[in-house]
Amino acid sequence: MTLLLISTSCNKFYEEDLSTLITAESGILSDEIGLMAALSGAYKPLGVGLSTGLQSAHMAAILMGGDDLTTHKSSNKACFREFDQFNVVNNNDRLPVTWNGCYKTIQGCNNILANIPTAIGTKATLDQIAGEAYFLRAYSYFWIVRLHGDAPVLLDSHIWKTENLKMDVTPVAEIYELIIDDLEMAIDLMADKKLQPGRASKGAALAVLAEVYLHMAGYPLNDETKYALAASTAKEVIDNKDKYGFGLLDDYAKLWPTQKPLYQPAGNKEMVFALCNQGTRESGNAYFGIAARPGAEMVGWDDFFCEIGFYNRFPDQYRKEVTYYSKHTKSDGSVITWQEFATGRPYYKKLFGSKHSAGTADDQPLERFAETLLIFAEAQIMATGDNSDPDALEAFNQIRRRAYGLNPFTPNASVDAISITQRDVIEEKGWEFAGEFCRWFDLIRLGMLEETFAQKDPDDLQPLTDNPRYFLPYPQVDAQINPNLAK
Repeated sequence: MTLLLISTSCNKFYEEDLSTLITAESGILSDEIGLMAALSGAYKPLGVGLSTGLQSAHMAAILMGGDDLTTHKSSNKACFREFDQFNVVNNNDRLPVTWNGCYKTIQGCNNILANIPTAIGTKATLDQIAGEAYFLRAYSYFWIVRLHGDAPVLLDSHIWKTENLKMDVTPVAEIYELIIDDLEMAIDLMADKKLQPGRASKGAALAVLAEVYLHMAGYPLNDETKYALAASTAKEVIDNKDKYGFGLLDDYAKLWPTQKPLYQPAGNKEMVFALCNQGTRESGNAYFGIAARPGAEMVGWDDFFCEIGFYNRFPDQYRKEVTYYSKHTKSDGSVITWQEFATGRPYYKKLFGSKHSAGTADDQPLERFAETLLIFAEAQIMATGDNSDPDALEAFNQIRRRAYGLNPFTPNASVDAISITQRDVIEEKGWEFAGEFCRWFDLIRLGMLEETFAQKDPDDLQPLTDNPRYFLPYPQVDAQINPNLAK
């Protein structure tokens, strides 16, 4: 009798109540209200700073192989230095953050897309929800494939299958085809106009598709036929920028919440796609904020700042003044330059955030209209072979004019280029997006990584290998579970 009671009690104890969970079994995903809640949940893993996603200082670590980012030469930054010196081990605690966030978002999107066909609601609303889910799944896989190369692809990860623990990786080319398919679905389903800040739109899907084609034209696929597709897709966004709610801001400073008044990036027209940060505890270790600030001078964390070589090559212009914190005024009124900072490095002022905090309420820009302009300029000259293509030149020159504090839309012979090469565009893009999420990927896709080593200042952290790895290892926890990731 005692055993029977224990057995009965345990059965009741372990029986799950799914009625309040966002699952197909709970019935919550049977209508547009429940699906909208699930969509909000699908966005969230990309922006939880402490543990997952694209909104924390962990991002500086995984992209530190680029020459625009570096870290403290000692202190407690060993996990950052591994990336900067191409010596990453799979148990590095920064490594799984983006991986986990992207796959969690993918899981949420799979759940939404599986329930859309039978859901009750207006067609326009259901289409928009499905379109955003396709976008988020594509965007997550785009990050995974660029960081790790071959990787697991799960399209039904919302359903528990033990065989998923042993699944093989999917080749890079196949992942890119999935990304294209998902983005094309997103473009077909989503409305033209922007919604509230932080949500994807048709214009965002087109802009990311252009970026995807550009990356497919470089390493490792090296499919140069994709330059023409990148150019035409980016041009579609540029030509219809008003319809999609996009545009280039006239002042570079207006992009960053360090300026006065305090700008919120997700709400301005240059932000093609940005994550909104609500300033909760989960936003701790945010990319904007204390992680980017100098320690001895501003009581910051010294997580990341700029390499000396990159800073010294950066043209002296208005954009450089906005980008960097290169001098500090002490309490006694005296001024010290970056060479006298405790780390001996300039910092990214544009990434300081609106307050001295680990959990800021600032938005995280991920895709900017300026990048779409430069994607078009590069892809157009590569596709046509015309280094003086007038449309490509205008897209390029708008960025240059603004960099010098000029009106970006008014030609100016003193700064306008009359001919550009792919290298010119990549260099301009490096300055425009210094400290953001572009430089590493451009160096990889164009095979420029090794040559940047030669441009490092002798006092910058140096690679610990002559054969740098272009893709990151899989996180240790996943590799221990799945033998196909143990490489």
